[in-house]
Amino acid sequence: MRFTLLFCTPLLATTCAAAAQADVSPLLDDATLNLLSRNFFLNNDTRTGHSGNSYNREWAQGFIGRFESGYTAGTVGVGVDAHGFVGVRLDSGGGRAGTGLLPVGDSGEAADNYSSAGGALKLRLGDTRLKLGEMEVETPVFDTADKRLQPEYATGALLQGLAGARLSWTAGHFNAFKNQDESSSRSDFDGYGASTRHQSISLFGLQSIDDDTWGGAVYASELSDTWRQYYGNLHLKQTLSASSRLNWDANVYRTLGTGAERAGAINTTAASLLGKLSIGEQAFSLGYQKISGDTPFDFVGGDSIYLANSIKYADFNGANEQSWQLRYDLDLSQLLTPGLTFMTRYVRGSNIDGTHAPQGGAYNPYDADLGAYAPNQDDGGKHWERDIEGKYRVQSGAAKDLALSVSYVTHRGNDAQAGRDIDRLYVVIEYPLDLLSGR
Repeated sequence: MRFTLLFCTPLLATTCAAAAQADVSPLLDDATLNLLSRNFFLNNDTRTGHSGNSYNREWAQGFIGRFESGYTAGTVGVGVDAHGFVGVRLDSGGGRAGTGLLPVGDSGEAADNYSSAGGALKLRLGDTRLKLGEMEVETPVFDTADKRLQPEYATGALLQGLAGARLSWTAGHFNAFKNQDESSSRSDFDGYGASTRHQSISLFGLQSIDDDTWGGAVYASELSDTWRQYYGNLHLKQTLSASSRLNWDANVYRTLGTGAERAGAINTTAASLLGKLSIGEQAFSLGYQKISGDTPFDFVGGDSIYLANSIKYADFNGANEQSWQLRYDLDLSQLLTPGLTFMTRYVRGSNIDGTHAPQGGAYNPYDADLGAYAPNQDDGGKHWERDIEGKYRVQSGAAKDLALSVSYVTHRGNDAQAGRDIDRLYVVIEYPLDLLSGR
């Protein structure tokens, strides 16, 4: 699948001419400007059994500004979105860098600070929206993450519109990426398998927009000269009584190598099913996930994996892996204080076998020192992860929407599954400020 920016040229020429004569008052009247203060502490304690740096700890303060204009009046509306970021190191040094919060230099030390900015031109014609430039993206086949101090951003084009009363469609083409701990807008599309420098990703999909009872999505994407990926989702919401609900969510990906196959020959199916029973303030979830194929389920963009068992540290996406999840959620608003929630979950994965990955590909490269091919994952891989998380959001007063999140992650596994044994602590404090609100 190919999608280029060439179609934008005549539309831009028409738009610029229209904008010069348009009433620009809605551009500012409908504008919003907000600033998010994010204080992030992350501590990694890598346990024995795996080589490499055993201890990382960083504490940093970030500020994320987002501006969204309205659209000029007229047949074709014109607007602009912009974002800016500043991150400051509060504590990191003595070999403790490398958590993903801050850039790390050649010396191994974290930067004292870093910053970035970007923006996008946006156009509106009826129910259709076109955005050109640097932006956050949220689709099942390409999703920029917001899991550290700075969000990820992609540069390209995103076109969205409606397809009837219950469907919307999305098309996009992106040729540059900004990673979470970098200022450059020309970084690689990082995947598990191969460096994708100078590559691009294209996508198209349909998704339901009225999900009161059921909904779903279908998508297709292509990472140039690497793979084609197809995605399907179906979710269902059932009301059992006045205080209980049952939700189902099923996801499936099909990934096939294409073009030069820079990550090697890929032929993988990844699927998951998650059921969630909510009873009053409590919720109980059970999930199952299966990877069918001799290579891991791979993706680019930090959140481009909508499988049930992709959680805080591990994605449980190894070659031939199957995994189960148990999860418990509790809303403590009635018991203790409004805005307080608790979650814990446990996922166990097994049957990993990467020894049959195609030789010479990214998952089974040739090791000159060994004089043989060395698969990334061996036979018999297994691991587990346990997450414990508490969140509190202030509900009213001067500190309204101030949010505190504390998470503790434990991951253990054998050498065959290739992941680290790690204990990880997250402490995140966020406070949003609405500096300008549209009418």
